[in-house]
Amino acid sequence: GINAEYGNKIVMLKGGIRCLVRRKHTFKTRFNRTTLQNFSKVNKRTLYGGKYTKSSLIPFVVDQTAHGERSYDIFSRLLKDRIIVLHGEINDDMSSIVIAQILLLESQNNSKPINIYINSPGGVVTAGLAIYDTMQYINSPVSTLVVGQACSMASLLLAAGTKGLRRSLPNSRVMIHQPIGGFSGQASDIEIHAREILAIKRRLNALYAKHTNQPLETIEKSMDRDYWLTPEESRKFGLIDAVIEKKESKDISTDESSKEKTNPME
Repeated sequence: GINAEYGNKIVMLKGGIRCLVRRKHTFKTRFNRTTLQNFSKVNKRTLYGGKYTKSSLIPFVVDQTAHGERSYDIFSRLLKDRIIVLHGEINDDMSSIVIAQILLLESQNNSKPINIYINSPGGVVTAGLAIYDTMQYINSPVSTLVVGQACSMASLLLAAGTKGLRRSLPNSRVMIHQPIGGFSGQASDIEIHAREILAIKRRLNALYAKHTNQPLETIEKSMDRDYWLTPEESRKFGLIDAVIEKKESKDISTDESSKEKTNPME
């Protein structure tokens, strides 16, 4: 089955059957093959980088406005407030989703900051660099905040935020290290891939040096093995600018005219 979002409930797709539960009514509709394939491609994962199982429930929020009632899943509602939640392994799927969200928020207002909440063990270097380049490409300030952990590639995204807007919660942790990879094949191909991963290592070291203002020699030594840092050590190293315990009210733009309530999922 495939979890998908529809209105204010979860849609379960299985064997070409859509079961839509909305309030106290249940409807069943059979898809033709083309419709099912298109629907599955869009909805087989959420729009927020993470992957969910059948049992995962995504809370929904209902906005009461002068124009009526409108429901959002919680991550879409946060996106309205210019918040992107980057969680889980960094891969090509997550990268394309986060990039799309960044570009959308930048097109809406390129002077307001984009807030990225990071909780990730790292992942694919090329996928992370795609997010990194997009963060540097846009004109909007980018605020980064680590909640939980920012390891490996995620630590670079944390450090890549706008200076003065890179922060950590007090019980988070950060880890940096050199890139990891493996390849098998002909000796000549192995040599080519070895040169490539060494070039990526040098490039990543240069990026860390740029964002931390540390000498390149210090970066190379620190990243030779897994190097764990507390939030305060991360601040001294230059990966973040501050350790915070309470959110400042200016971090999120809220619409006071909108009254929200959580729509419980059963």
